[in-house]
Parts: sequence; structure tokens; C-alpha cells
Amino acid sequence: MGLFSKFIAKIKGTNSFSPADWQELEQELLASDLGPTLTRTLIEQAKKVKSEDAESALSQILTEQLSSRSRDSLVNPNGLTVVMVVGVNGTGKTTSVAKLASTIKSAGSTVLIAAGDTFRAAAVDQLQTWGDRIGIPVVCGKANSDPASVAFDATQEAKRLGVDYLLIDTAGRLHNKNDLMAELEKVKRVVEKTSPVNEVLLVIDATTGQNGLSQATLFTESVTVTGIIVTKLDGSAKGGVALAIEKELDIPIKWVGTGESHTDFARFEPASYIAGLLS
Repeated sequence: MGLFSKFIAKIKGTNSFSPADWQELEQELLASDLGPTLTRTLIEQAKKVKSEDAESALSQILTEQLSSRSRDSLVNPNGLTVVMVVGVNGTGKTTSVAKLASTIKSAGSTVLIAAGDTFRAAAVDQLQTWGDRIGIPVVCGKANSDPASVAFDATQEAKRLGVDYLLIDTAGRLHNKNDLMAELEKVKRVVEKTSPVNEVLLVIDATTGQNGLSQATLFTESVTVTGIIVTKLDGSAKGGVALAIEKELDIPIKWVGTGESHTDFARFEPASYIAGLLS
């Protein structure tokens, strides 16, 4: 059931909402990870909605909270497109790299993956397994080797092979957040000695709620995030974090991961998402 379905049903049926009803709606929105600021904004605007146009009015209100920036992929029209994928471990970052690579390949482009999360052997193994499964080569380094070195070597290899895309998985955890952010900045700086980084995608797990918003804020302070991949997103339950992130940071969600298969990956569709919140 969508976040606003109960509200729509009630306002259509009785044309009256008691203070207790508004309080209940506010609690539901907060529980859905919209955050207090956005929740207050939505409640204030929802109070102005009339029963005869409740659904269309709410749809417009919610849509206005989303980023108006383009959700198109940022590509290099004249050669190699480099995409860095960042995020904390456990969000589905490495799996999202593989899914994005598979999606790009299915669209007819050639791809190379750099296993840059060298501090986590499982991530490198995971990408190699994915690469074998989806038929995409993976550039790896030694365990605990310099991630920037792996990214640099992969960039050189991508240029040598003449592939269309290089996707770089990055470290998701180091000793502290300052080390992690410095490492990401270094990877980007080293890669750009050879080829510009066209896109930086941040992976957020929708079920982490407001913590996901905190992660997004942290990463955007260190690298220029151009888009977001949200994993485990649905239109109800914890789906409100998508609205919160876009409203707070004005960074467009570009992709959503919806399952375990490499095909469970799709473009974020704002209209479908909003419809899910309402239905």
C-alpha cells in the first residue's frame, strides 16, 4: 500500500480529516524515511488538497519534491565513458556495478569493469564471478593493492581495447570516513590523468532510511556525485528515502536495483514511483 493511499481513501470518502488523522499521516511519513522537514512540507500542502482532486493534486505535490535535473547518463560522445560507482559497503555497490555493466552491454555497447575495492577480497571475487556470468572482462589488482593503481591500469586497458565504457568499483570502507573520501578523490584524480570521469554514481540502500540521506550528504562533500542508484526501492514501506534525497540534495536518481538477477536493474521512472506512493 502506498504512503498516501489511506489519505486519499479517507479524504475522498468523508471530506474531513481530524487532527488525529493528520498526526497519524505524519507518523506514517516519518516512518517511511521522508525526514521531518519534507514531512512538514508535505503535510502543509496536503491540508490544502480538496477531495475531488486529491490524487492528482498529491501527485503534483510529490513530483515537485523530486529533482528537476536530467536523469540521462553522462557520456563521452568522442570516446571512452568512465563511470565511478561509490557508496558504503553493504548497499549493493559491487552488485550494482555488475548490473549496470550488463545493462550497458545489452544496449549494444562494450564495457570493461575495474575491481577497485581492493581492500575487500570478497568484492573482487564477486565482480570476477559476475564478469564471467555476464561476459564482461574485469581488471583486478593484488589484494590490498592501491585502488587508484587498479583504476589507472583499467583506464589504460579500456583505451587499448577501445571499449565504450569503463565502470570502476571503489572502496566502501576504510579506517575512517576521511581516509575513504581521500581515497575516492585520489582514484578520480589518477584516472583523470588519462581520461575524464564522466559520471559518479552513488549507491544507496533504500532500507537504510535517513542513514542513506546522511551517506549521500557525506559523499557529495568529497566527490561530485552526478546520479544515484537506489537498491531495494519500492513505492511504499521505506520508499520515501528517494524523495528525501532528491529534495535535500537535488541529485537525480538514475537507476534502481530491484532484485538479485543481473536483469533486476532499471531506469528510475519518477511517474511510476509517485504512482506507487499514491496507490
